Amino acid sequence: MQAWIVVGSADNFELLRERGFDVAAFKASRTKQASEMEPGDRIVFYLTKVVEFGGVVEVTGEAFEDDSDIGLRSDSKEDEAFPNRIHTKPHLIPEQGDYVDVREITDLLDKTRKFGPKKLGMAFRGNLHKISQGDYDTIEGLLRERAPVA
Repeated sequence: MQAWIVVGSADNFELLRERGFDVAAFKASRTKQASEMEPGDRIVFYLTKVVEFGGVVEVTGEAFEDDSDIGLRSDSKEDEAFPNRIHTKPHLIPEQGDYVDVREITDLLDKTRKFGPKKLGMAFRGNLHKISQGDYDTIEGLLRERAPVA
């Protein structure tokens, strides 16, 4: 199992919640990374601006391209598309307000330790990142305290 972090807005996360987390979508620049995902991989949602981990989904299928508009929007590029998709199912999804504040746990994660709470944006540049098993286990443990396993 490979763990990933997808970087996106809280609004996009809520749109995916409304869909039942049946799919995760990535920017056009992430074709190669999306194609590396396999069933059983986990995707952690890092929510920009609120600086929180919102939840985790499990990959259930192979990556595919789809240009249909599912409502996702980019904060940085108005017309940016999210054509790289993969089928998923919820794994750990807390209720809104019960997410993990990443600024409070920067010293617990290899991915964020060197940046600290004031420079977290540097750790999450780009739309999709592989993370270590240790970081995933820490994030999952913190989310598990806030949400039941789906």
